[in-house]
Amino acid sequence: MPTTGSSTHRIATAVLVTTLAGTALVACGAEAEGSPSATVSDKRVGATAGNARITWGECPAPAGGRTRTPRLDCGTLKVPLDYRKPGGTKIEVAVSRLSTAQPGKRHGVLLLNPGGPAVGGLDMPETMASTLPKSVLDRYDLIGFDPRGVEHSTPQSCGLRDPSVPGLFPYPAADGSITKNVARAQADAQQCADTVGKTLRHYNTANTARDMDRIRQALGEKKISYWGQSYGTYLGTVYRSLFQNRTDRMILEGNVDPTKVWAHQVADTWGKGMADRFPDAARVAAARSDTLELGTTAAQVTRTYLALADRLDRTPAPIPGTPISLDGALLRNMTYALLLHNTTLPKLTEFWKAAEDLSHGSLTPADTAVLNELLADTPPTPGVPADNQATMFMALTCGDAQWPHDIDGYAARTAADREKWPLTAGMPANIWPCAYWAKPAEPPVKVLKGGPRNTLILQNRRDHATPWEAGLGLHKSLGSASAFIGVDNGGHSVYAQGSTCADKTTVDFLTTGHLPSRDVYCTDVPQK
Repeated sequence: MPTTGSSTHRIATAVLVTTLAGTALVACGAEAEGSPSATVSDKRVGATAGNARITWGECPAPAGGRTRTPRLDCGTLKVPLDYRKPGGTKIEVAVSRLSTAQPGKRHGVLLLNPGGPAVGGLDMPETMASTLPKSVLDRYDLIGFDPRGVEHSTPQSCGLRDPSVPGLFPYPAADGSITKNVARAQADAQQCADTVGKTLRHYNTANTARDMDRIRQALGEKKISYWGQSYGTYLGTVYRSLFQNRTDRMILEGNVDPTKVWAHQVADTWGKGMADRFPDAARVAAARSDTLELGTTAAQVTRTYLALADRLDRTPAPIPGTPISLDGALLRNMTYALLLHNTTLPKLTEFWKAAEDLSHGSLTPADTAVLNELLADTPPTPGVPADNQATMFMALTCGDAQWPHDIDGYAARTAADREKWPLTAGMPANIWPCAYWAKPAEPPVKVLKGGPRNTLILQNRRDHATPWEAGLGLHKSLGSASAFIGVDNGGHSVYAQGSTCADKTTVDFLTTGHLPSRDVYCTDVPQK
């Protein structure tokens, strides 16, 4: 079986992994038998942090070649592995702080999460500080954290042979068969069960939200404000539901529908999202038809891409000088990753050109340079297992809700999805390790509707990672507690992506606490 890159790749993981929550998980979310109620109160799970404090000091060493501002402080906080046994086993949560608030202007702390699931957040305060205006920085200290089990927060590892998150994505065989996907799903689930065991059940979103409240208490804050991106929108929604009275101002960007976590995330969610977003890149390729030769219209480019993917499914193309073969799965994963931002669309079209030439045995030096750039190994993070993100990706997506177990059902849904949405080739509806996972420790947290009007939802119209419909679903779930800001733009990020309308609304909310009186649709981003 040709390798599709057993090592982690710079864009295919560092970018892709931050955005996958809620986009392809096809589950039937029945509550686990014998599980406690989904509406467990924070009192029942041992909310008192006692004398817990964070001792601030230097931050852990970052991955090779990266630097951090010396202004960023880090520390750890001990929390219960199982909140129903608060006096039992403890784990550590790594926390970071960028003290930006000014005396006399300080409103509180802004807790940040970059999504994933399973992406570390220690560096997020520094990243966000570079985009936020002084009016916001003067009012908040920025707080980051690695969620439980992730990176420096008691990192978990199943010892997976392929440590990359994209390696988990179950693309069917060229003929549509899922036989190999079934075997892989079962093997990965068994590997985690044998290596980590039942303790992995406690690394779920609900407990991560409880950890956030321990962070709040350790910081000495009565309430926290929060900015969550992608999977972080679901984490924020869960926190708000468990600790509504301790939630101040909340921004949710690139959103997950909390009623479909991970249940009923139907096969056309990812498929439709890709169908909505792909033409943006196809038009860029068509505009460069004289050099790329992929087609003169978006429709022609799309046909070229689908033919290329099918060809690589049937005959993977070895990349000279590397142990990697480019197959249909890797082509699609790289496409997904490079669609996340408008700025990477030109590079994506160059990747398609290189893949097309490689498949025909006519690779050019320019093609080789593009492939080498995009498929270069990501430097490891000291002290973090290579498969940490993949392990925790499974722990969260499989541990938040129970999945169906019927193989025939997966096969039928995959075939239907494959026909309806050719760009995703049936992968979203296919079988995942979750089909063989242990029962969740608890059912999904019930989302509380209404309450204080303190949540701003930011959503792009053509977001393939967390599509438009998911943002609307979140807005419906929160009801009058939220305001919806839709932007006529593509990609996964909303803030600081060219919409003055969205940016101003966001900043105004953080500085004043006032939400717009009605939903807003921003049309000020130039269309290509």
